Amino acid sequence: MIFRRRPLHERLAREAGLLESPGEDRRAPWDKAGIHGVHRPREWDDIATLAAELEGERAEFVVLDDEVIVEYGPRGIETFVGAISLDPPYRAEAVRRDDGLWAVAARRIEVASLPGVGGQELEQAHHKGERTLIVDGSRSFGSIPLLEREGDYAVRARRLDGDLWEIEASLL
Repeated sequence: MIFRRRPLHERLAREAGLLESPGEDRRAPWDKAGIHGVHRPREWDDIATLAAELEGERAEFVVLDDEVIVEYGPRGIETFVGAISLDPPYRAEAVRRDDGLWAVAARRIEVASLPGVGGQELEQAHHKGERTLIVDGSRSFGSIPLLEREGDYAVRARRLDGDLWEIEASLL
């Protein structure tokens, strides 16, 4: 009886299952054609289109219960507020289209009052027992109790007006 040794490339192909007859596709679902990872999260909670005779091409604003804070854009942005069906608070952007209409998109936001806090942007994080606070890009001592969450987290806050801050929190 003669034993013939198979070439290395054939042994490796057999061990990898490349020489087996085609049958049921046993690959994981994310490896099959048509599945390309996790979908993008929805960016906007409401979108509207309306005709408005305003100057400029873009607008950015925040709608609170009793006021509209215009961050960028022309006068008269209040006309966009009626096109959005969300209850305040929300952040919105408007863009003029080629046909003269404006597209307005909005997403809900969390707003908190942080009296006595300095700076314009805050980042507070807690990870593996270590707490960090960054105010306007510089690390600071301490923390802001109203921004703390359970477990490991990262919170970003941006000043809207006076003591009002837009808060965005994420679990780590």
